[in-house]
Amino acid sequence: MSRSGYYDWCNRKPSDRHKSDELLKQHIKKISDENEGRYGSPRIWKALLKKGFQVARKRVARLMREMGLIARVTRVTYRALGMKRFLSSGENLRPEGAVPGEKNKVWVADVTYLKVKNQWHYLSVIMDLYSRRVVGWSLDAKRTTVITRRTLRNALCKRRLPKGLILHTDRGVEYRGSEYQKELRTHGIEHSLSRPGKCTDNAHMESFFHSMKAELIRNTTFSTAEDLKYGLARYINDYYNRKRLHSGIGYCSPIEYERITA
Repeated sequence: MSRSGYYDWCNRKPSDRHKSDELLKQHIKKISDENEGRYGSPRIWKALLKKGFQVARKRVARLMREMGLIARVTRVTYRALGMKRFLSSGENLRPEGAVPGEKNKVWVADVTYLKVKNQWHYLSVIMDLYSRRVVGWSLDAKRTTVITRRTLRNALCKRRLPKGLILHTDRGVEYRGSEYQKELRTHGIEHSLSRPGKCTDNAHMESFFHSMKAELIRNTTFSTAEDLKYGLARYINDYYNRKRLHSGIGYCSPIEYERITA
């Protein structure tokens, strides 16, 4: 390379493409920070499109690699055998797993384990399958029908009880207990049960728990149960339901999806 060519290169102004990349990086960083590092390139790309940017998904992925931005992820875990007692009664009222065409037709529910220091706590959640909106949740140190009944009552307080509502759960005793079944009958709710050994029958709830643990629980230390409850409230009520773009509903948030499809 000639001396003059080198100095020409040093004094050359940034190209329009480079300037555009730098501007995009600023917006990508802002979106990532606003979502506390939970978004990967697909959701950041969709967020940019919503802001009016005309940009390719691969370009967003490339810029994120250059910036060292990686979405928070978690390892898939499997429940130990024997943790559930499957009962023979009850049937799956939605064997095809289809998503309903309007809200308050099918709710799905499940319970997951969360640890605070060395003590397990149990998070019970009910989700409206249509919009993926969490309509009720509860946290407790014991896994009994008390926590699942409380979650159901919370959900019913937030939603006007429609006719013909189906609640789909697994076959855990916290859902099959007599007190919980009495609560369902009182409100005229049909109970649908996953088939024994078929966790995919409740795949949407499993997916929610996986995302929540990746985006909130992983690499976060909660000192007390109150700290965990506050973190869950902030994530579920303020972030997941209101802001988080969901790929299954056209990259809208659950509340936004309910509003635009009303």
